[in-house]
Amino acid sequence: MADIKKLLDEFGVIYEGNKILPQEFKIQFLESLAELEDNNCHKTRTFPKTRLHKVTGVKQAVYRADIDKTSGWRLHLQYDKKSGILVLKDIIEGQKHDDVTKVIKSKKNRYE
Repeated sequence: MADIKKLLDEFGVIYEGNKILPQEFKIQFLESLAELEDNNCHKTRTFPKTRLHKVTGVKQAVYRADIDKTSGWRLHLQYDKKSGILVLKDIIEGQKHDDVTKVIKSKKNRYE
């Protein structure tokens, strides 16, 4: 059985993604979530699908993960410092992904 990394969705990111994602990206969204749940990816720090990486230019330790690289759909996440659980913070539309610091600052109450 696979080693699972726990995901916490306290802001309803999965629900929001199901509502706003175009139909052609919904399977990729599930695949991205599955990769983020795979603890082996975290141990080896290899994320071929999501290309999980730390966002630069913000104080908080925020990470970005691709849903679809070409269209620009992204997830924002943070690790809970105490438990190590990965917390889903936001889903970013393709047109808004470029100015990541602006998006994070506009929803600063979500980010620790």
